[in-house]
Parts: sequence; structure tokens; C-alpha cells
Amino acid sequence: MAQIIDQNRENHAQASSAPPDSTAVLQDVSAPAVSADASPRLPAHLQDLTDRARGYVEAASSTNTRRAYAADWKHFAAWCRRSNLSPLPPDPQTVGLYITACASGTAERGAKPNTVSTIERRLSALSWNYAQRRGEKLDRKDRAIATVMAGIRNTHAAPPRQKEAILPEDLIAMLETLDRGTLRGMRDRAMLLIGFAGGLRRSEIVGLDLGRDQTEDSSGWIEILDKGLLVTLRGKTGWREVEVGRGSSDATCPVVAIETWIKFAKLAKGPLFRRVTGKGKDVGPDRLNDKEVARLVKSAALAAGVRGDLSEGERALKFSGHSLRAGLASSAEVDERYVQKQLGHASAEMTRKYQRRRDRFRVNLTKASGL
Repeated sequence: MAQIIDQNRENHAQASSAPPDSTAVLQDVSAPAVSADASPRLPAHLQDLTDRARGYVEAASSTNTRRAYAADWKHFAAWCRRSNLSPLPPDPQTVGLYITACASGTAERGAKPNTVSTIERRLSALSWNYAQRRGEKLDRKDRAIATVMAGIRNTHAAPPRQKEAILPEDLIAMLETLDRGTLRGMRDRAMLLIGFAGGLRRSEIVGLDLGRDQTEDSSGWIEILDKGLLVTLRGKTGWREVEVGRGSSDATCPVVAIETWIKFAKLAKGPLFRRVTGKGKDVGPDRLNDKEVARLVKSAALAAGVRGDLSEGERALKFSGHSLRAGLASSAEVDERYVQKQLGHASAEMTRKYQRRRDRFRVNLTKASGL
């Protein structure tokens, strides 16, 4: 591996000493993925198709993903500029040196070493940007990348740190910390309950609309029925439906909480969960940011004393929006395939990763084999 790095340095030392023009690269981050050439302007009907294609490319990935990939490209381009290297065309040796810098904490001044998952995301971001914005391919199997990345995983990889699951008794205690008589309290109760009962991601919670085709940035919509709530969601693999049944008590029923919020917030169309303004007396038109879900889970868990055996700092790190999904997976005592469907997982193995409390040794192969 050291020979590869040394060879990389020798190759780049022979390059021109003139700084590469990274300005164009940075500007290209926000440029459309499908762009017109410098050739004569396309006919009007083809230009329209180009615009439509640009929209479809944008729709192929979520806004958060595109934002993260843009930030990663900017980080890479800035490192290249400081290192007197060019980010274009895709060069495995340059990328190999870059991920080495990320792993060692030298990619930028005063930075800490990146985690393995962060470096893997940065690699995905570079591949995406090269392919979508330049029509070029980064060969991640090249030894200058693959060998270095394997060494980084072996040296720095650590078991994943799972967020604490919010269990039913925890959720009930958290609901009690919210004021039922205020708009903010009604909204927050509805978000916690539908997030838990639906096993929804935080982006899915705030992305809901009151009906179909009401906003462009929607992740789905709700339909209130006699027996429960039908949530239609756009996920990574297409559309899926999530059924949220009515609870055994109005105080903990997600459907009642949603109905109450809609009624008192006087909502008729558009985003389901919005900002509460005017000292808590008005509801604005803007959709909540998904980070608000994480803040709500953390603050309510702390207020309810969940995991009171830990310090406040430790408890704050234990909870996130994901705690609601993990709570449903860990608490629903039904056939695993139903939980898998609710969470939208492609495999049962992924669902099991969300189950914080389950009988891991219900099937004992040691005894079954005769030992």
C-alpha cells in the first residue's frame, strides 16, 4: 500500500505546478445534471425534453442526498486545490490520496479523522458527481482506491452505534410531557405517534401532505379511514403503503392525534406538519424540517426521564428520529414479515437490526445439533 501512495505522490509531483482551476468544478456542483453543449441551440421541442430530463435526474435522488453529495464534492475539490491537484478527470490515484487524507484527519486544517462510513459516503458522492454531472466513471475497483479503502476499513472500522429504541412505555411518558392544550403540543403528539406507529423515517414524517399531488416536495400523503390511517410514501425503491390502525385509547391513538392536529390547526391542503408561529397561536404555511423530529424525540425523552440511569449528555446521544422506527420494530409482537413490510425493508435481516429487544436465541442450533 505504501508503494502505491509513494508512486501516487511521484506521479503528481511531475504534474504542472500551476494551480488547477477548481472554480469551475465548484460551480458545477449546483449545475444541472443534464446540460446543453456549447453547440448550436437545440430546437424548442428538444430543449423542452432536455428540461424534463433534468427534472427526472433530480428526482432520481432525494434532496438531502443531493445536498450531501454536493458538499462532499466541494470538500474534495477544495482539498485538490490545496494539494495542487486537479479533480478532473477522475483519477484513482488522486482519490486514493484524498481518502487517505480523510482517514488521517489531514483533509482540511483542524479536522478530525473521518469515520469509515463518512469516507464511504464521500466515495459514493464522487462517483455520483462524476457520472451525473460529467458523464465520466470513477473506477473504485482500481487498486489505488480499493486497496487503500480496504486498509482504512481494517484499521478504523468499528461496530455501528445504534440509537436507543423508544419503547411504548417510554413513548407514553414522553407524550405526557407535551401540552395537549396548545397547537405545538398537538402537533408534536401527532408526530411522535405517527412516527412510532408507522415506523416512519423523520423525512417521511415531515414530508407528508394532507392529500395526493398537493406539493412538489412531498414524500407522500395520508388518507383517514374508519379503521385507521393509510399513509402512501415514496421510498428509495418506489411507492409503498403503510397502514396505521387506531389505538386502544384516544390518548395514545395516532389517528386521533392526527385528526386533532388537523382540526385545531385548521388545515385543508398542503404540508401536514408545519411551523407553529405567533407565540404558539398560529400555524404557518411552511413544512417542518426533518431535524425538528430529531430535536423533538431528544427533548421529550429527556423531559420524560427515559434512560434516567445515564447522564444527561449520554442520554442526549442515545435518541434520534430513528428511535421511533427502532421502537416499533422492537415492540410489535407480531410476525416479523409484517414489521418488515411496515418499515419498508427489502430483507428480514435489515428489520432484525432495528429490533433492540428480541429473543436472539429462540432458535438454538447448538442444542438442535445434539450438543
